Amino acid sequence: MARRSIPQRELRNDVARILREAEAGAEFTVTVRGRPVAHLGPPEEKPGRRANVDSETLRRIFAATPVDEGFAEDVAALREAESEPRDAWDR
Repeated sequence: MARRSIPQRELRNDVARILREAEAGAEFTVTVRGRPVAHLGPPEEKPGRRANVDSETLRRIFAATPVDEGFAEDVAALREAESEPRDAWDR
């Protein structure tokens, strides 16, 4: 499939259609005032299948992952530095 030149305005106004075409294999050269600025096309490699991980597996992974020792101290310092939110209705 030949690379097609499209102005930035067409990309902005019809991004969904252009991305569907790119996913299907079309390639585009995006131009601004007639000057090529970007190439758009399908990814080099097809994305792999997304895998959902159950919550129990995540718990096991997180339990086995070491936690930075200073993290709790950093969170506490951030909380101390925050001021209480002001009620917008109080004058």
